[in-house]
Amino acid sequence: MLTKEERVLRVIRGEEVDYLPSQITFSDRTRDKDIAAALGLAGPDELDGYLENHICISLCYHDKPLFYRNDREEMARLAELGFCGPHWEARSVYDAYGMGIRVGSDGFFNNFNPLGARGTAEIAAHMPPDVDPAWLFETDINKAVDAYRVPDINRPRNFEEMERDLAEQSGAFLVMPSGYFGLYERTQALMGFQEFMTNMAAEPRAVHKLLDKVTEYRVAYAEKVVEMGFKVAHHGDDLGTQAQTLFSRKMFREFVLPRLAQCWEPYRRAGIPVIMHSCGNIIDFLPDLIEIGLRVLEPVQPVMDLALLKREFGKDLVFWGGIETQNILPFGTPEQVKAMARETIRTLGAGGGHIIAPSQEVMNDVPIENVKALVETIVEERQTVLGR
Repeated sequence: MLTKEERVLRVIRGEEVDYLPSQITFSDRTRDKDIAAALGLAGPDELDGYLENHICISLCYHDKPLFYRNDREEMARLAELGFCGPHWEARSVYDAYGMGIRVGSDGFFNNFNPLGARGTAEIAAHMPPDVDPAWLFETDINKAVDAYRVPDINRPRNFEEMERDLAEQSGAFLVMPSGYFGLYERTQALMGFQEFMTNMAAEPRAVHKLLDKVTEYRVAYAEKVVEMGFKVAHHGDDLGTQAQTLFSRKMFREFVLPRLAQCWEPYRRAGIPVIMHSCGNIIDFLPDLIEIGLRVLEPVQPVMDLALLKREFGKDLVFWGGIETQNILPFGTPEQVKAMARETIRTLGAGGGHIIAPSQEVMNDVPIENVKALVETIVEERQTVLGR
């Protein structure tokens, strides 16, 4: 019998498997204990097994505040190590980039854009020690970008949990190095969404320079991932809206695509497949992304035509996700969840090439009964679509 790691890798390589792998992730990682109890499990350690999860998502400390912002004990520990700055009165945690992350939210929201918002002495006092507060008070975007420094990727202990996960979880799971909030997302969050979009036209020099600085960090991260021995790579950038891409293909090719290629070059040289997370409808960008090395698309939101994706791109891509999370999973009946999940798995999983998963992290508004219905359908369908 295949291990979970082997099963996912074989799907990515287009090889035969006994059944399709799957993955269900909850948006608030501090709720695992409560979710396990609601499912009747003995504890959170049983959650991955119940959910049939195949992938262990591993984080460096620079990225951990994005996901564990609501865990005050963990944020206090990371603050002592110099990786974040909690500001509980403002419901914020400032990460190593100087970006504010909203505390108490279900999903992830950045609530302070250090290159697009006016800094204050109070905010500066809560920043992690490696963040130079001088540029927080600079109102000229070009001067602020010139002064800005990305975090030191070699800060001691930054990768200790990734090294631990590789040693302890490999085989039982495919250990994936988290690349969420990668290049475009990180850059626009540093400036602010509106400011970034405006500056692409009004101050392109500032945008190009900041993208270059973030690219430098992402390339160094990729080199570290290869050095540590990860078997897959991951990159996250939400490039789409519900209807279309966030910007034109021309702008994508000018500002983002060449730098994505730089970020992925260490993986290409090492022969490591690239998994990319992007929400929204990004069909227009897929040919370019495939050309620079994309192999797995995640989370495949059904704002795109799933049948078209399988037909047009199934020979080049593995699809991770697709199960709708905006309407039926949170608000439908268990029977409706089963019917929707079954159709999705049969569309994307026909003949293989699918990691069965929701099209986004599961939010707090999804009833436990619907989680159970989803897991049951995954187990029922994961072999059937392979013709077995």
